[in-house]
Amino acid sequence: MDVQYIDRKSGSLVNEKIYGQKALQFLYGDNILAQLFSLWILPLVARLRWLSWFYGYLQKSPFSARKVAPFVAAYGIDLSECIESSYASFNDFFIRKLKPDARPIDFDPSRAVLPADGRYLVFPDVSKTQGFYVKGQQFDLVTFLQDEPLARNFAEGSLVIARLCPTDYHRFHFPCDGVAGDARSIEGPLFSVSPLALRKRLSILAENKRMVTEIETDRFGLVLYVEIGATFVGAIHQTYTPGKRVVKGGEKGYFSFGGSSVVLLFEKGRIHFDEDLVRNSQKRLETKAFFGESLGIDLLRN
Repeated sequence: MDVQYIDRKSGSLVNEKIYGQKALQFLYGDNILAQLFSLWILPLVARLRWLSWFYGYLQKSPFSARKVAPFVAAYGIDLSECIESSYASFNDFFIRKLKPDARPIDFDPSRAVLPADGRYLVFPDVSKTQGFYVKGQQFDLVTFLQDEPLARNFAEGSLVIARLCPTDYHRFHFPCDGVAGDARSIEGPLFSVSPLALRKRLSILAENKRMVTEIETDRFGLVLYVEIGATFVGAIHQTYTPGKRVVKGGEKGYFSFGGSSVVLLFEKGRIHFDEDLVRNSQKRLETKAFFGESLGIDLLRN
């Protein structure tokens, strides 16, 4: 099954080159073996935290550095954007930093920006996500946030899902100015968050290990920032200082090796998403875009 997205820069429809695609198609396919695996074995593997730890340990070994060059060549990664050109391990490459001018930030004070490089879906009303990935399934905020009052506050708010692939820059950033609180950890398994997996079960986003941060923003009210781990991504690293002001584009943290996701939640009536993001999402297509680009505009702007 092909996975397609819209490239924001060119506007073209692209077939995604998925890291480990054959394995994912087998694990999340419709054949009998895949169904048995997903029913009995996959839930067990996803809960074996030591497995993700061990795999991460291997990616930090000097021996893993030899994987970098073939990976860069296979996926066309532009190393000229990076601060460093050589890496001591594959994980060092995975958590690479970019040069300051590699991702221009839209500093219009009335605009929020994309928090990471990735493939984006936006929903102006989170209560209307039913059936996007899986027929009949809706994004469950109460389960996702593990906080019923907070979920009620965002029940008709706006939702952003950013899906990061192993090929992406894996540091994530603040979408707007404000003050960020502590990151609250919610423990859970580590299922894949690939589109092949999400099409089978959207609830993965509300099951996997995740961290929730409340941001009191200057222009967009209360914003929730949620990082979601995935298979072989047991570690979500926060690099910001809770309780202090954060600025649009400032680094919030990074993921260790693997695919992963970032979710943003805005209160009802606080943001108007850019039209191209909305249009593509309505067509059930993700938009590939980069950190620092415009996400949407403050609906209460003066």
